[in-house]
Amino acid sequence: MSDTETKNTSNVFSPLEGEGIRGDGQAKWYVVHTYSGHENKVKVNIEKMVENRGMQDLILSIVVPTEDVVEMKDGQRKIKTRKMFPGYVIIKMVVTNETWYLVRNTQGVTGFVGHGSDPIPLSPDEVARMGIEKVNINLDVKVGDTVRVISGPFESFMGEVLEINVDKQVLTVRISMFGRETPVELEFNQVDRIQ
Repeated sequence: MSDTETKNTSNVFSPLEGEGIRGDGQAKWYVVHTYSGHENKVKVNIEKMVENRGMQDLILSIVVPTEDVVEMKDGQRKIKTRKMFPGYVIIKMVVTNETWYLVRNTQGVTGFVGHGSDPIPLSPDEVARMGIEKVNINLDVKVGDTVRVISGPFESFMGEVLEINVDKQVLTVRISMFGRETPVELEFNQVDRIQ
């Protein structure tokens, strides 16, 4: 490059330049408020923008939590899927200036749950309770141990561990109900080991 030539880089934008990673740079789950009824549109729109801009390493997952409910209509049982949190979308992302701007300015989004431009991530406990992401639990029990059921329909029952499936995060427990020994399959987060 000669002395008379000058290189103008002021208009060139590098995605890494001034990216402004906020927090610790770790991907966390955030709650985004949307117009009611626009949850799925927001999800699709964000996914398209993430793909177009190559931001899959910053915005990892977008979820509209749903649950199946049984409704009785005209004497018929119908299973209907409904949104667990109408007006909200949950996103696993690394918050940077660019990702915040992309999500915040998506049509149908009214904002992040948090303080203005500072979204507050969900705690691991909240993520587990919402069932958004399977969190592996390291349960310190073995076959023959006694456990107490801490949630679900068998809450406060105690029983003996018969079988443990670490991959599925479930165990089979023998519980005494109405004078009968009954094997019950429980998730790891439903039991506590008795010391």
